[in-house]
Amino acid sequence: MKVSKWSERLFGTPLFDPLVAFSYIFPLLYLIVFLIVPVLSMLLIAFTYDGNISLHWFKSILTDSYYIQIPPRGEFAQKLATSTGESLYLIRGLDFGVVLNSLVVAILVTLLTAILGTVFAFVMARYNFKGKNFFRIALFIPLLVTPFVNAYVIKQMFSEYGLINYIFHEVLHILPFRIKIDGLAGVVLAQAMAYYPIVYLNAYASFINIDPTLEEQAENLGSRGFHLFRTVTFPLALPGIAAGATLVFIFSLEDLAAPVVFHGDPLAKKLMSYQIFSKFIYGLGERSPEIAALSIIMLALAVIAFLGIRKYVGLRQYAMLSKGGRWKPRISEPKPWQTLLIYLVLLPVLLITIFPQLGVVMLAFSERWTTTVLPQGFTIDYIKEMILNPDVRRFIVNSLVYSGAAVILIVLLSITSSYATSRFKGILSPVLESIVILPIAVPGIVVAMGYFYFFSAITPENSPLNPTSLYGFNPALVLILAYSIRRLPFAARSVYAGLQQVHVSLEEASMNLGASRWKTIIGILLPLISLNAFGGAMLSFVYSMSETSVGITLGSINMEQAPITAFMKEVLMSAAGSINIAAALGVLLIVVQITAIVVVNIITKQRYSFIGLT
Repeated sequence: MKVSKWSERLFGTPLFDPLVAFSYIFPLLYLIVFLIVPVLSMLLIAFTYDGNISLHWFKSILTDSYYIQIPPRGEFAQKLATSTGESLYLIRGLDFGVVLNSLVVAILVTLLTAILGTVFAFVMARYNFKGKNFFRIALFIPLLVTPFVNAYVIKQMFSEYGLINYIFHEVLHILPFRIKIDGLAGVVLAQAMAYYPIVYLNAYASFINIDPTLEEQAENLGSRGFHLFRTVTFPLALPGIAAGATLVFIFSLEDLAAPVVFHGDPLAKKLMSYQIFSKFIYGLGERSPEIAALSIIMLALAVIAFLGIRKYVGLRQYAMLSKGGRWKPRISEPKPWQTLLIYLVLLPVLLITIFPQLGVVMLAFSERWTTTVLPQGFTIDYIKEMILNPDVRRFIVNSLVYSGAAVILIVLLSITSSYATSRFKGILSPVLESIVILPIAVPGIVVAMGYFYFFSAITPENSPLNPTSLYGFNPALVLILAYSIRRLPFAARSVYAGLQQVHVSLEEASMNLGASRWKTIIGILLPLISLNAFGGAMLSFVYSMSETSVGITLGSINMEQAPITAFMKEVLMSAAGSINIAAALGVLLIVVQITAIVVVNIITKQRYSFIGLT
C-alpha cells in the first residue's frame, strides 16, 4: 500500500512500473549529471577565493571599467578618408565594457530581429502578392548555418569597397559617402541578419493560428488598420514573437562566430563570449575563477531573459474563441502603397540578408576575395580538397560520428522524457518537463566551460577524458555528451507533439487485452510517433553538425579529434586563402541542412517552425 501511494505521487501511476520509473529517472539523471552538475562545478570555482566562499571574482568583474564602463568610451562613428580621398564613415559602436557590451548587443539584435521577423511574418501570413513563393523560400535561407563564413561575407559586404557601397554609393547614389561597419556594430549586423528568421518562423505560426473571428468582431466595433493590429492581432501573436525573440537574445549572448570574424577591431573582442573563449584558449590548463565567474554572469543573463519572457507571456491571456478549430486565415490582396513597400523595402532587405549564404557558395568556388565587390575567379580546387584531402576529410568524419552518436542519445532521451511527461502526472513530471527545455537557456560557451571544469575534476590527470591531460585529450565523448544536451529540446519538442496526437486510449486498450507496457510501446506507440522522432532526430543532427561554441572551445584543445567548426575557425584565422576551404565546408553544411529540411517535410508532411520555445 505504501509503495502504491509512493509510486502514484512520484510517477503518476498507482502500480510501480520499472519502465515508467526508467522513463522518469534516466533523462532526469542524465540531465542532472551532464548539465546541472557541470554548471554547479563552475559555480564552485567562481565563488571560491583563497579557499573560501567569496564574491571576490564577481566584485572584481563588476567594478572593473574593462567589464562595465559608464559612460561609454569612443565614438559611434568616425569620419575617415579612403585611399582615393573619398569620405568614409567607420561605424564601430560604443564601448560600455565587456559585460554591458554583450547585453547591449543582445538587446539591439533582439529588437532588430523582432521588428524584421514580425513584419515579414505578418506580410507573409496576411497578404497574397506576386513573388510570395520566392519570399517564402528565401526567408529560410538565412537559417542555413555556415559558422564564421557567413559573418565573413557580411564583413566583406559592408567593407570600404563592398557590395553595399557599390550599390548604394556608386550605382544608386543614395549614400553621399562610403560606409564601413566593423567592431560591435558589425557583430550586431551579422547576428541580426542571421537570426531574424527565428522570430519570423515563430511569429508566422502565431499569425496563421489566430482565430479570424476575433479580428472580425473588433472590426465590427470600429477597429481598423494599425489600431486593430496593436490591440488584437499583435497581442494574440505575442507568445510566438516572444519565444523567437528570447532565443535570439540567448543566441546573441553566446555567439562566437561574429566576434571571431570581426576580432580585427579590438571593440569586437570586448564581448563575454569572446573573452571567455580567448582567455580559455590562451590560459589552457588553468581552472580560472575569472572565466568561471564571467560564464556564470552570462548564464544568469540568459536564464533571466528565458524565465522573464515566459513569465510575462504566462501572465497574460491569449485564449481564442475557437481554440483548436479549423479556419481560413485572413488573407487579402495588398493595397497599392502596401505593394510598393513590399517591393521597394522588404524585397531589398530580403535580398541583402540572403546574400551571405549565396556569398559562401561563391567563395567556395572562387580563387580570391579581397577588396573587390564580389569573389574573383572560378575554381573547384577547394571543393576537391575538402573531399580528397584526408587532413580536411578527417574533420568531416569527426563531426558525422559525434553528431550521429549524439542523435542516438537524443532520441532515447526524447522518447523517455516525453512519454513520462505526456502520459503521467506525478510530482516529477513538471520537474522533468522544465529540465528538458532548460538547455535552450544555457549558452553553449557556458556548457563548454562547465564540461571543462567538470571533467578536469572527476577524471585522472592522465585520462584522455581530462581536458588538461598531458598525455592527450580526446574530446570525442565530451563533445557527444555536450551535443546531446544542447540539441535535446528540439527533438524532445517534436516527440512530445507526436505523443499529444496519439490518444492514450489506444495504449489502454492494448494493455487491457493483456499486452505489457513494453510491448504496447514497441508495437503501438513507437510506430505512431516514428515520423516525429525521425524529424526531431534529423534536425538535432543538423544542429549538432553546425554546433559552434562547444565545438571550437573543447575541440580546439586537440585538433586531431576536432569537429568541422573548430577546423573552420582555425583556417579562418590562419593563412590567406584558407577562408575558401572554410567556405567549401560551409557549402557542405548547407547541403546537409537543406537535405534534412526537405526530408523532414516530405516524410512528416508538415511545416512547423524548426526553432522555438512554444
